[in-house]
Amino acid sequence: MTVPHPERVGESGTPARVASPWRGQGPVVAVVALGGAIGATARYGAARLWPTPDGAFPWTTFTVNVVGCAVIGVFMVLITDAWRAHRLVRPFFGTGVLGGFTTFSTYAVDIRKLVGTGHPGTGLGYLAATLCAALAAMWLAVTATRRALAWRRR
Repeated sequence: MTVPHPERVGESGTPARVASPWRGQGPVVAVVALGGAIGATARYGAARLWPTPDGAFPWTTFTVNVVGCAVIGVFMVLITDAWRAHRLVRPFFGTGVLGGFTTFSTYAVDIRKLVGTGHPGTGLGYLAATLCAALAAMWLAVTATRRALAWRRR
């Protein structure tokens, strides 16, 4: 039987301590979790403030996803083109906050509910509108942010 990871031996002949894989990733996991909790709470708040009646177009989820995609576009340009961000900013805000705020799962559930309750036209319209609007919002945000940065640098 072979050992998958043989012990490392230090200079003194004693087994050397192997660093835990979580040690370097621990802060990243923590900030993603914290950011995700903040983003998901904001999305939940939006859904509570602006509930969607059964069978209606899910404007809250649609708006959250489109706005979230626009913010992702601005954020990614800023942290890649404009300033050097701390290594935990992208996981916290990009993956955590914005990942928790935008929601593919609710989008999918909304479509399934609409189609399953006899509103297939609304469900398919929502499917297409969200995809097109989210992509357009991100493209417009990236383009506008890059132009604003270029204008500012003149």
